[in-house]
Amino acid sequence: MAENKTKPTDASVADYLASRANAQQLADCQDLMAMVHRVTGEDPVMWGPSIVGYGTYRYTYASGRTGEMPVVGFAIRGREIVLYVTTGSEAQQALLARLGPHRMGTSCLYVKRLADLDVGVLEQIVAGSVAEVRRRYG
Repeated sequence: MAENKTKPTDASVADYLASRANAQQLADCQDLMAMVHRVTGEDPVMWGPSIVGYGTYRYTYASGRTGEMPVVGFAIRGREIVLYVTTGSEAQQALLARLGPHRMGTSCLYVKRLADLDVGVLEQIVAGSVAEVRRRYG
C-alpha cells in the first residue's frame, strides 16, 4: 500500500507563504491563520510541501487504509486560496450560500480574496468543519 505523501513536516509556514503568495494573498493568509488558530487552538504546521494544516485526525477507509490529515488546512493554488473543510451538512451548505464568491470541490473551498467574503460566515464554516471532523474522528 502506498504511503500518504501529505504528512506533517518541519518546513516553515512563513517560508512557504513568502515563496507562493502575492501581497494580497499574504495578507489574507495571515488573517486566515489568525482565524483558524482562534477556532482550533492549534498552531500551523506544513503538511507536505504546500498545505498549512491545523491539528491532526486519523482516518480509516473501508479498504483498511489509514492515514492522518490536518483537521483543517489551506493552501495557495495560483490566484486562489483553497481551504480544506467539510461542508456536507445542511447547516454548512446554508452558510456557503451566504459566504460570497467562491467555488467548491469535494472538501475544497476556493476563494480569491477574503475582502469579497463575509468573514464571519467563513469563520462559522471553519468552526463547523472542525466540529464535524472532531465528532467523526475524535
